[in-house]
Amino acid sequence: MNKYVVKNIKRPDEQIIAEYSKLDVSTVHEAQGKTGLLSREIKSISSGAAICGPAVTAVCYAGDNLMIHAAIEVCRPGDILVISTIGENAIGMIGELIVMALMKRGVKGVITESGIRDAAQIRELGFPIWTKAIHSQGAVKTRGGWVNAPAVCGGAAVNPGDLMMADDDGIVVVKRDDIRSTLEASKQRMRKEEGTKEKIARGELSLDFYQLREVLQRENVHYYEDEDQVKA
Repeated sequence: MNKYVVKNIKRPDEQIIAEYSKLDVSTVHEAQGKTGLLSREIKSISSGAAICGPAVTAVCYAGDNLMIHAAIEVCRPGDILVISTIGENAIGMIGELIVMALMKRGVKGVITESGIRDAAQIRELGFPIWTKAIHSQGAVKTRGGWVNAPAVCGGAAVNPGDLMMADDDGIVVVKRDDIRSTLEASKQRMRKEEGTKEKIARGELSLDFYQLREVLQRENVHYYEDEDQVKA
């Protein structure tokens, strides 16, 4: 297969990215039919971090970060670098120096199914990274791969220009063609949740406003006034 670097990709409108930035991963995941989540094994190295932006993909061979260096050149401000690997690995394919280079390009963060190192220094820089592992073993730079090619990261298909969102709850990808429809569905879900919060504040029970008593009855869940009735 021909190895390549695509220099320019179509990115979502900045206004749409700003609208998504007001949302959270769980809301978007639910709004698009409970789809698009990346593996829970990929976690943030810093609590409270959140990013939202278009994906630049780097497909690397396990333990080789050559294509990450190639990806730095084509990244633009606001991008999120998504790293997929051919072969399972937890090697520290990104460290402090690569992070500094990405920050210089205005990259918002990194999502990688490999490992990172220099974790303390990266936290001090305040750069958001979601990774599978932290490991001191460094990468080599000998094998070509792909930049801005279709990728699979954390079990989810990611294409260049897809919208990536990551926060404390996890990571979700929104397909470029679905960005507008998913945004509207997410806003509708947020409006619905506001109504639910008002019901809770009034003291209403979720068993009632979600109509869950019918489910309990269907599942033959019985109510007793006290423990003695259960034993009888």
